Amino acid sequence: MKYLIGTSLLVIFIILYILFHPLDFLSGKELPFDDEQEGLSNQIVIRFSHVVAENTPKGLAAQKFAQLVEQKTNGLVKVEVFPNARLYTDDEELKALRNNDVQMIAPSLSKMTKLNSDWGLFDLPFLFQNKEDIASFLSSKAGKKFLTLHEDEGIKGLALWSNGFKQMTSNVNPVQHPEDFVGQRFRIMPSDIIAEQFQALGASPIEVPFDQLYSALQEDQFDGQENTISNIYSRRIYGFQKYLTISNHGFLGYAVLINEKFWNSLPDKVKPKIQEAMNETTNWMISQSQKMNDDQLKWIEKESSIQIHYLSDKDKMEWYPKFKPVYHKFLQSVHSKELKKFAEERMEQMETQ
Repeated sequence: MKYLIGTSLLVIFIILYILFHPLDFLSGKELPFDDEQEGLSNQIVIRFSHVVAENTPKGLAAQKFAQLVEQKTNGLVKVEVFPNARLYTDDEELKALRNNDVQMIAPSLSKMTKLNSDWGLFDLPFLFQNKEDIASFLSSKAGKKFLTLHEDEGIKGLALWSNGFKQMTSNVNPVQHPEDFVGQRFRIMPSDIIAEQFQALGASPIEVPFDQLYSALQEDQFDGQENTISNIYSRRIYGFQKYLTISNHGFLGYAVLINEKFWNSLPDKVKPKIQEAMNETTNWMISQSQKMNDDQLKWIEKESSIQIHYLSDKDKMEWYPKFKPVYHKFLQSVHSKELKKFAEERMEQMETQ
């Protein structure tokens, strides 16, 4: 409304100026200039598409990033956030980014394994022990190297975001021991490493995009799944599954990507401001995701009928031997010597625990 009123007033001003200064108009003399209108016409818009709900860690981080960018650039750059696969589905967003139909996306790290097998590192079970362990690796030289993996494909990485640890749910029985998985169908993200993980446990992995998870639950397409508490909460998985195991067995993260040609077209004064906003958002999300997962677990425990079990250290000792083939599969496909060494060290730690 404010824009329409401002535009209407400008048009009226121009008409009146022409009526009272016809010689200026006919002579080609420049008309008075409206700085506010110039600002609107020069505003840079970044369309940021993602597939989760607004009240999840990723959804809230995207909103926070948009707010910080607007503040730091004094409104010159506007980030328009489109959650819940409103523009593109899980399967469509990478193509949309390459085509510059959207300028930013934040797919799960598991999905990135289709582009480069090194991303499979993040799908290894029991890779991280706590949120400090996660933060340390994401900010390390090895972690930042992931952001440059796809520059030859027109994709620039801005950050790696953390949604914390994944937990197990099932509609058949509590999953605390390896034999509890045998014969069950488990929904997974598209990742060979995750598929290998469930096969090692005797389950059948079924790939289902995140935006189809709710409908797949309704149609009983699988028996169990793995996810963070925030996603279990936002997708109301607790209402469809009978058992929840707090296992902290896996990590769920996101790669925040921007179309590289679009990024290169931005003014030099703008790029540092956007990166600064992204860095602040990334640091905020690590603690925020932990808090959300903790708070929403308390809500699920209090308000839902799902039975909650906690994986003990003794239980984990039964899981570790099953996961050795998963680590070996990754070691066969990884390109980076640094990542190979990191995975080998984590596998040794599991064997000695």
